[in-house]
Amino acid sequence: MASRKQTVGGWTAFAAVLMIFGGAMTLLEGISAIAKDNVFVTTQNYVFSFNLTGWGWIHLILGIVILLAGIALLSTGATWARVVGVILAGLSALANFLWIPHYPFWAIVVLAIDIFIIWALCAGDHRHHAVAV
Repeated sequence: MASRKQTVGGWTAFAAVLMIFGGAMTLLEGISAIAKDNVFVTTQNYVFSFNLTGWGWIHLILGIVILLAGIALLSTGATWARVVGVILAGLSALANFLWIPHYPFWAIVVLAIDIFIIWALCAGDHRHHAVAV
């Protein structure tokens, strides 16, 4: 009985590494916000004004899930991991867009990483599907 193993191609590996890195950055962002670090700016009259601890928990949970999904994508390269990666990167991009008033530079960097993740996962590896026996 032959077993099929899907290898991870260039763009998928690139996206997986960016997911691991971006997830770690989001995780650290969440820890820092939960600890109420003094590097954050408080903006008054902001439409999406959760308190800093609320944003911290959102980023912490999102960072952990993105990091784990990046590891799963790098190890399996499965289609479900690509779909989950696009969804999580989209959620992270949205969360970091809403986070811009609190820490603009960090949020824009993570937002750019999320856009690269979505692009790399959607570009795909059309010619790189090896079958191992």
